[in-house]
Amino acid sequence: MITRQDLCMYLTDLFADCRHQDHSNNGLQVEGQQKIRKIAFAVDACQAVFEQAVQRQAQMLIVHHGISWGGGIKRITACQSRRLKTLFSADISLIAYHLPLDAHPEIGNNAVLAKLLDLQGRVPFFEYDGEPIGFCGILPHATNVTTLAQLLEHELGGRCLILPGKNKHRLVQVGIVSGGGADAIEECAKLELDCLITGEVTHQYVHIARELGITVIAGGHYATETTGIKALQQRIAADFKVACEFIDCPTGL
Repeated sequence: MITRQDLCMYLTDLFADCRHQDHSNNGLQVEGQQKIRKIAFAVDACQAVFEQAVQRQAQMLIVHHGISWGGGIKRITACQSRRLKTLFSADISLIAYHLPLDAHPEIGNNAVLAKLLDLQGRVPFFEYDGEPIGFCGILPHATNVTTLAQLLEHELGGRCLILPGKNKHRLVQVGIVSGGGADAIEECAKLELDCLITGEVTHQYVHIARELGITVIAGGHYATETTGIKALQQRIAADFKVACEFIDCPTGL
């Protein structure tokens, strides 16, 4: 049986090279019991996920989006109170890793998406707080935007929003930034990439993509960020031989 301290130290070492200034307070956010027999994994720390973790008798929950950001929880409102009561009553530890789980070169969201697309000549792409967070590279075969979007939908289980650009019929070079990565559109244009694959695109970026001629595929914020947490689950299960389960709680976005 492993301990909470074992997992915390393991994760600290695993993500030690991520130097982004993160708004998330990464690491242990809620301290639960010491002995760990089962770990649950999810994208978001929310009440539905917490209740599922309790039902599945997990002693630890590891997520991408935690509940402690910036200066931490400043007021215990009804929503936060209910969440914390659920964790405290079941003595469940909550651990969150945000940007480290986007940027990790092997198990990060963007690295896993790059592997999924068999991206060739992969290099770091798009700096966030002075450090690259995504990857760009060359698709194994030139493809059109519809075919690429269908592949992502099949692999991720979500629905893609397509903003077709000037090279929509022949995509070769792509950049990948999971979640809310539309800021990378202009970087795609500078590097003469054909397409940006991200999670979601807000209103103000539509015209920028059109004017720069960059094709954008938004595969869903949630869907594109299931990849890293699932890869982390697989690694922990292999390294610790502990029971692990993924809790799927899609937002539809």
